[in-house]
Amino acid sequence: MGHPTVREALKKLETIGVVEIRHGSGVYVSRSEEVLVLASPDYAGTLTKKLLVDLIRARMPLEMQSAADAVRNASEEHLQEMRRLLATAEQNLTDDDLLNSVNMAFHRQIAIASGNTVLVQLLDVLRELFTDEQRLILAIFGSRERDHREHLAILEALERRDEAGSVERMRTHLEGVQDAVRRWDPEHHPVT
Repeated sequence: MGHPTVREALKKLETIGVVEIRHGSGVYVSRSEEVLVLASPDYAGTLTKKLLVDLIRARMPLEMQSAADAVRNASEEHLQEMRRLLATAEQNLTDDDLLNSVNMAFHRQIAIASGNTVLVQLLDVLRELFTDEQRLILAIFGSRERDHREHLAILEALERRDEAGSVERMRTHLEGVQDAVRRWDPEHHPVT
């Protein structure tokens, strides 16, 4: 294996919590009982509209539960980090790569704020397995401004400690994304 391949493998292991990379020090095996190894991040499936819808549908209950739990468990620091991420997103609505990364970090921060380590890891696995698909979903959804407004609405409900509102806004957001994917016609509107 070449160095780039090893680095990529180590980053994947770090993402799922198996190792910790300490720059300038080395790579250390994690000893946390909270880390679950769930799936091989080497998904090589065929990209289809059905796969994209399935991905969103798999995320829905996880993200809705994250939002509900975050209402009860989010610290002020968690909420400040979400606000910082959304400020970064707002300044970069035309940079799809950065925007996708920041949007996924926002959703991950909600999971972290939930206090449920299993939810965080499940969402991390989905994000790692379907990185390209997540980028494609952003491109299909189209309206960066609408996506951003929906993220802000979720955060505002979290800040008010409004569990029903947070869950409803997350559900509405993901259903809107799902609807956009269902309407997408890859033959007449290919996305690269």
